[in-house]
Amino acid sequence: MTLFRPCIDLHDGAVKQIVGGSLQGDNATTNFISEKSAGYYAALYQQHQLTGGHIISLGGGNQVAAQQALATWPGGMQYGGGVTFDNAHDYLAMGAAQVIVTSWLFEDKQFSWARLEQLADQIGPQQLVLDLSCRRVAGGWQIASDRWQTITDTAITAEVLRSLSSYCCEFLIHAADVEGLQQGIDSELVALLGHESPLPTTYAGGARSLADLEKVSALSNGRVDLTIGSALDIFGGSGVTLDECKEWNNAQ
Repeated sequence: MTLFRPCIDLHDGAVKQIVGGSLQGDNATTNFISEKSAGYYAALYQQHQLTGGHIISLGGGNQVAAQQALATWPGGMQYGGGVTFDNAHDYLAMGAAQVIVTSWLFEDKQFSWARLEQLADQIGPQQLVLDLSCRRVAGGWQIASDRWQTITDTAITAEVLRSLSSYCCEFLIHAADVEGLQQGIDSELVALLGHESPLPTTYAGGARSLADLEKVSALSNGRVDLTIGSALDIFGGSGVTLDECKEWNNAQ
């Protein structure tokens, strides 16, 4: 069954909603900057028992905000952003349910199976989520690292998903080309993930209304969850409310 998954995106120490493909260094096209803290959103999700969400740190200057959110709801949210072998245990100790990793697993655009094995052995697959966020290319999608700016040599395929599934408990996949645009989801990518992913998978990118939860459910046969960001009322959006998303989850 497809569920709504909440998010807290951090940029320059604030909770923001940005256009994913616009991240260049510390600059980004911003849809929303919250006056409320990361801890406020973590407490809100805890209050409504909206589990399985993620905190993503986009660049530096976010440690205080991330720690506040993790401490507000220990074990309630995943954390990603700059996670490596050296600090994964630190984020878990801060309260992350799982850590989310992408960029550290790539060296010169090449996926490092050695690094993945090292990390999975250290913390265990049940505490590791692989972020396979991607950009569309001719013939499909390639995983994008470094805040979605570096297109790696690894494609999103059934074989890759199967091979990676032994080392983690979930996949998180932002469709970076449509992230933050509120112009609709990447339907082909959602369908691929629903058909081929052997693990629980969360898709993010382009969602603009409650109808997108219905669409993701239909395309993936209920096997892919959806994150809604910029369109959500708590992030200044007008497409869907948090209450509607909570009611959707309760009905599943």
